[in-house]
Amino acid sequence: MVLERVLLGDHLHPRPEAAPGGDQLPRLPGPALDRLGDDERRGDLHARPGCPAVPRTATPIRQRSHRRRTQVTSPDTRPNLVLIVADQLRRQALGAYGDPNVATPNIDALAAAGTRFDAACSTYPVCVPYRFSLMTGEYAHTRFIPSIEWRMSPAERTLADELNGAGYRTALYGKWHLYGNFGHYPGHTVVKTSRTQVPRPYQGRFQRFAGFDICNDPWDTYYWNEDDPQAHKIDGFQTDGLFDLAISDLHKPSDKPWATVLSVEPPHPIFTAPPEYVERWKDREIILRENVDTGKDYNKRGPHGRDLIDDLRVYYAMIENLDDNVGRLVSALRETGQLENTVIGLTADHGELLGCHGLLAKQRPWEESLGIPLILSGAGIASTVVADPVSTEDLFPTLLGLAGVVPRDPKPGLDLSPLARGDETGLDREGVLLEFVAEMRPGMPFHEETWRGFRTSRYKYTVLGDAHGGRPWQFFDLEEDPYEMTNLVDSEKHVDELRRHHTLLRDRLVETYDHYVLAPAFGCPGLNEWDPEAKFQRRFG
Repeated sequence: MVLERVLLGDHLHPRPEAAPGGDQLPRLPGPALDRLGDDERRGDLHARPGCPAVPRTATPIRQRSHRRRTQVTSPDTRPNLVLIVADQLRRQALGAYGDPNVATPNIDALAAAGTRFDAACSTYPVCVPYRFSLMTGEYAHTRFIPSIEWRMSPAERTLADELNGAGYRTALYGKWHLYGNFGHYPGHTVVKTSRTQVPRPYQGRFQRFAGFDICNDPWDTYYWNEDDPQAHKIDGFQTDGLFDLAISDLHKPSDKPWATVLSVEPPHPIFTAPPEYVERWKDREIILRENVDTGKDYNKRGPHGRDLIDDLRVYYAMIENLDDNVGRLVSALRETGQLENTVIGLTADHGELLGCHGLLAKQRPWEESLGIPLILSGAGIASTVVADPVSTEDLFPTLLGLAGVVPRDPKPGLDLSPLARGDETGLDREGVLLEFVAEMRPGMPFHEETWRGFRTSRYKYTVLGDAHGGRPWQFFDLEEDPYEMTNLVDSEKHVDELRRHHTLLRDRLVETYDHYVLAPAFGCPGLNEWDPEAKFQRRFG
């Protein structure tokens, strides 16, 4: 059996509805995953002579219709769920994913006992759009979400809505970043936003909400409980304090299963960590990735001009602090007798380039920017590795699937829980869509920074915006060139694969209602044609 893409319905126009109120885990057996081939092709409406016909999915794994209420499939045996979301944690910076520098034994133990997704991608590798997709299951482009500050409507049906309706006790601790004060009010700085409460209607209807919108200083973190206007300061480092809150609530009795999102900002800059972790990394040698290309003083921030190695050391120190807290959480679950019936997930909103390709931060289509860890471990989870690409939009249906819940409305992502349980052996999906929006309108300033991409198991194809739409930008063979150092976009040897990936991208844009302007390429058609000169001639002669 294989998983197939869930067909998109009319999910952009849902029917209005009132929202309802460090020890290693035991290894669980599980089958190895078989990757599906892509030999068989069917005809495609968008194919042109010389362009490959891209297969369409015939039957979804679970055809979903609109329902009046959340459907619960196994009310008596549902596990507890905890999803740990780090900020700016690239997958390549964990021991479980092969980093030679860092020690992450607790996270590695979860990965060894559970399911590790080796090609998980942040569809839109920036904080806000990722969090929107996590909380709603929808693509960010369906709401025209910009790359940074944006406010999610209280009308959106959220992950908490689905779980609340299924009888779960829901909680969110930490960073929310879907209220958008910083981008809404003139003069509203990040510091001011960090001192401003997220109003109760904008908290996604989590029953327990101990959070903040954005902080970016892990030594100066304030959070608010639900609609209580009293701010609470975390004493010490943010990651420690947020795990303290979540662990404290584990000791409270409950007659319901619970679902928790634990969202921490580290290792997001500023690069800082508790002194004992920084000291541990002092003067330590760092093995750099092969694609690091930058001078010593790569980022002069004020008078100190710390170099790349210093920042990498502190980045790793923050990750090791996170790992120790994961170990504390596992121990607390064991002590409270909840470990055997809890699924623990760990992921991140996006990665961090930190010198790779001579760049910093995220929002770029390279693996260090959009490659995120995704680990599921615990109750009923098989010990296996998934090589197929998965994306942000898969998280919403997967978390619900682990809880035995079918979402009310159809979603574009796949429920990966059958893979994680070992019930399925692969994905009948060619790859995943990637996106970044700087400016939606071709010809406007910053549109040339807007890109779309498509990642398959072996290749990654991206287009970059210009006055006439997105044109071919990058094409990498990730099997032969894992560090993405040889751009094959002009390679005649790869023109067939380029045509195939251009068609895959175009078809996925159509399927996901993306208004992106894609220029024709490699003899294949574009999409949403934009021709400002022709429009000018038609209007003015």
